[in-house]
Parts: sequence; structure tokens; C-alpha cells
Amino acid sequence: MTTTLRPTEPLQRNADGTRSRRYQVCVNGRPVGGLHLATHPVHGDAVARMSWLRIEEPDRRRGRGTVAALAAEEVARGWGCKRIEVTVPGDAAPALRLATALGYVVRNRGMEKALGDTPPELPPGSRARPMTEAEYGPWLDQGGETYVRGWVERGMPEAEARAKSERDHAAALPDGLRTPGAFLSVLEHEGAPVGTLWLASLEGRAYVFDVETAATRRGEGHGRTLMLLAEAQAITAGHRVIGLNVFADNTPAERLYESLGYETKQYELYKPLL
Repeated sequence: MTTTLRPTEPLQRNADGTRSRRYQVCVNGRPVGGLHLATHPVHGDAVARMSWLRIEEPDRRRGRGTVAALAAEEVARGWGCKRIEVTVPGDAAPALRLATALGYVVRNRGMEKALGDTPPELPPGSRARPMTEAEYGPWLDQGGETYVRGWVERGMPEAEARAKSERDHAAALPDGLRTPGAFLSVLEHEGAPVGTLWLASLEGRAYVFDVETAATRRGEGHGRTLMLLAEAQAITAGHRVIGLNVFADNTPAERLYESLGYETKQYELYKPLL
């Protein structure tokens, strides 16, 4: 049995600057599924994305998906791509096993939590206040460097990571502290600053862009308090779902979010194309 990719359209040049192509997955010429491959709309022609890969039920668990994914990597190499990425739904365990078996590494995962109607109370001695202009500049600089390091440590070239940081922060905070829908807060405990929170309204839900406990105050439970603050602000703003992104090897954060009831909705994986 020979599994191959058969193009179903010419190579597309899309309005967002990407190129893409759809394929049938065939076994001895018989269609058994489909695949869509494209270059990345943000990171450019050096990065490919396998937007979707589907094998029909009668042909699953026979290695068809493995061969199709490897064939897609060869196409991406032919396009000059140096990295390939894929998104796997949180409840698609077989797809996640396939990707990791092929050498893809989980970079981060998106998590969500359904919220109730009553904002949670903060622990005694803890209170939140808006971030000041004097605090905003140093917070932004430090957060930008942390963001860059996070991506570099997970396989992204530094120049690309810095460009991503500048682009993402400019898009999310165009007016700094006065950006509509952005909540930038400082958590205090017994009158001393112990952490910061960046929450925003995003596509009809609340989203935690950044949560940081002061280095000298870690291990005291302030990270949990910051997340309770995020939920309280989200509910007060009228949201009933809150989301966030966590890097896969940030074990303390993953455990915290899971203990608070967050569920994984998707995994983001990548693989260098050598």
C-alpha cells in the first residue's frame, strides 16, 4: 500500500501574504482523507502550518496520517520552510500522540474556564489597584524581555521573537494604560506590591495576557490570588469565559491553572525542518 499526497488545487497566493495548497491523501490512488498546508500568516515563508489533516474512519490506525504528515513536511522543505507548526484540539488525544511521535514538541497550550455570576473575594490582606504610569514603563520592558526569552527557549529565532513581542504588545496595548478593554493591575498584600495582572476583553471573553508574582514573593500563594483577581475583573466586566496561554514546560503555572478549573482547549506544537 502506497500513501501519497495529491494536490486538489494550484498553489495559492493568499490575501494575507501566505501561500497554501490543499491535498487529497490517497492510498494506491484511492482518496482516504485530506490535508491543508500553508505558510504562516505572521512568521512568514520560513514557517509552515499544517492547518488540518483528516483521515476517514475506515482508514485510520493504519499509518496513513503518519505518512501524510511526513509528506507534508517534505513539501514544506521544498517551499524553503525551516519550521512547521500544528494546532491540536485539547480533546484529540490520538492526534497529539501522532504529532509527538513524529517529533513535534508542545510549545504552549490554550486553556479556558467557565465563570459563574459572583466575583470571588481576595484573601484577607490582599487588594488590587490600577497600575500607575510610573509603573507601566518598567513593567512593559520587563514583560517584553520575558516574552522574548519564552519564545527563544522554545525554538524561535531571537530576531523573530523580538519582532513578535513588539508586534503583539503594540497590537494589544496601542494606548498603553488607556487601551480600551485592558485592565492592568497591581496586587498588594499588607500594603506591599506582590504581583501584576494584565487582563483584557478579547473576542467576547476575558483573556489573561500576563500574570506575574514578584520574584521575592513567590511561593506565598499570590499567584492564585492574582488569578482570582482575574476572574473577579472578568465577571465584573460581564464575561462568563476566561482564557489564557501557558508554555508547556511551566509546570507550576500549569498545575495552578488546572487546580482552578481551567481546561485545555488546544495544543500548539512545532518541529524544526532540518
